[in-house]
Amino acid sequence: MPTFMTFLLRLFLIGAGLVFAASLAVAAALLVALWSIRAVWAKLTGRPVVPFVMGINPRSGFETVCRRAQPRSRTPRADAVRSGRHIGEVTDVQARPPGR
Repeated sequence: MPTFMTFLLRLFLIGAGLVFAASLAVAAALLVALWSIRAVWAKLTGRPVVPFVMGINPRSGFETVCRRAQPRSRTPRADAVRSGRHIGEVTDVQARPPGR
């Protein structure tokens, strides 16, 4: 009996995988069909066929990580000067002698 249940479970999982793969294939075919219709319509109306472009810059993630990895000093003033921010009036503080 356990062997039969294992077989049914495997059969169910294979069927679910096939249904999922078929749904992905149908979705891809639908996208290709819609894109082809759009390209044919553009050709018929004399407009340029614009390629499908994702609006994602793959370098942006790398640049973000590199920007975060820049070493920062321990003083806010040096960080502000490095980043180009304007710092107002800065006053020096005199150290007190020890024991006071």
